[in-house]
Amino acid sequence: MADYILALDQGTTGSRCILYDSNAVPLLASSREFTQYYPQPGWVEHDAEELFQCQLDVMKDVVKKAEQSLGIAASDIAAAGITNQRETVVLWEKETGKPVHRAIVWQCRRTAPLCEKLRSEGLNEVMREKTGLLLDAYFSATKIKWLLDNVDGLRRRAENGEILAGTIDTWLIWKLSGGKSHVTDVTNASRTMLYNIYAGGWDPDLLKLMDIPECMMPRVANSSEIYCSTDAAVCGFSIPLASAVGDQQAALFGQGCFYPGDVKNTYGTGCFMLMNTGTKPVVSKNKLLTTIALGINDEVQYALEGSIFMGGATIKWLRDELELISSAPEIDRLAESVEDSNGAYIVPAFTGLGTPYWDMYARGTIIGLTRGVKKAHICRAVLEAICYQVKDVIDCMEEDAGQRVTSLKVDGGASVSDVMLQFQADIMNTKVSRPKNVETTALGAAFLAGLAVGLWKDKADILAHRQIDRDFTPAMSEEKREALYRGWQRAVERSRGWIEK
Repeated sequence: MADYILALDQGTTGSRCILYDSNAVPLLASSREFTQYYPQPGWVEHDAEELFQCQLDVMKDVVKKAEQSLGIAASDIAAAGITNQRETVVLWEKETGKPVHRAIVWQCRRTAPLCEKLRSEGLNEVMREKTGLLLDAYFSATKIKWLLDNVDGLRRRAENGEILAGTIDTWLIWKLSGGKSHVTDVTNASRTMLYNIYAGGWDPDLLKLMDIPECMMPRVANSSEIYCSTDAAVCGFSIPLASAVGDQQAALFGQGCFYPGDVKNTYGTGCFMLMNTGTKPVVSKNKLLTTIALGINDEVQYALEGSIFMGGATIKWLRDELELISSAPEIDRLAESVEDSNGAYIVPAFTGLGTPYWDMYARGTIIGLTRGVKKAHICRAVLEAICYQVKDVIDCMEEDAGQRVTSLKVDGGASVSDVMLQFQADIMNTKVSRPKNVETTALGAAFLAGLAVGLWKDKADILAHRQIDRDFTPAMSEEKREALYRGWQRAVERSRGWIEK
């Protein structure tokens, strides 16, 4: 009996593949980073072919190792699930599968002027009423429009049905299926700024507004269903592709946040906090996004979401650009060597600020420096900056939901940091709960694929597999908490509106 699941986790900086058994235990994993392109300040791109090849290579690597070391053949794998960086856009030729331009990444700010123009025309509320989103360069629609407007002859070819568009899930499914399946799921569709999350389906008014031909867009499906199988000529084996889900929604599911009021935060490249609101969408008064949490059996669940653009990526900046640390774990050792940041604050607004500011023109700031600030203090300030941003979001979420969040479930690569999570609990005055398996994004995709093929029966079956590693409880005085947070708010104000419109 086929009782293993593959999870393909296509992130912003790298690709992972994890093999799980029927008890949701990870058996094997493989990962690789891929190239980040920054053609202009504020612009971010990926080579879509490199991205796909990277994901294919780690998938093949895991399947090969499974057979060699564990005696598990490809035919023993019941299905594969995909979870992906959201909002990033690829356009490619229908006939050849060749991308027409590098993928434009969710972090890219090149369409900020277009968003500003649409905002000035009063379209922000229209967008929100249809999609639950705010007009921002973060989302996919303006990226697609930019490509159609700026690549020679592309709009004409798109109108003739020669060009396909998709977020990364769609691109991977197309490539893995050998060009047989052009599909996305409701969670990824809900992040494009083209999908009506209330009525369902691509919104004709928004497509017209962005001048995007509907024939480019993929079919929208559930997050958990068999879409197709991998093409043996591409992969070397044929496995059903049975889930596709945006990375943050995957983490919400992987954390077992199945019920209204459940909240998780993922510390990945960015930080993304989601609160399950059930089958009823909640409209935020605090610039949170209303988004689709999941689609199973044609039933949609909704979530409130706060988006922080720079989370773990700030640690990578410290390592790769500033070269203050040689590896990510080193930041913890240095941060723990000092009691605080010695008055220094870092606002990592490298690509603007997300929730609740939505300031496309903010830029990164280091403030409060004195001669006594050393490398260890900067390291601690980076970790604290991540936590302050999460507090910004959770305060908004509590107000919108009308209830206090008593426990925050956390995951993602940076959540292995004890010093960061203790500060997170302290600054929010809220318990922080870390599971034994922090790779809940991949786990969520695996669970959804397993549900589609009957490996797991239902949500109760899935909840039985969740195990807690550690709970962090607040240990900071209210006076100190308020003083530190006031300092953060002052630092944020100084970073805002830096780029002149």
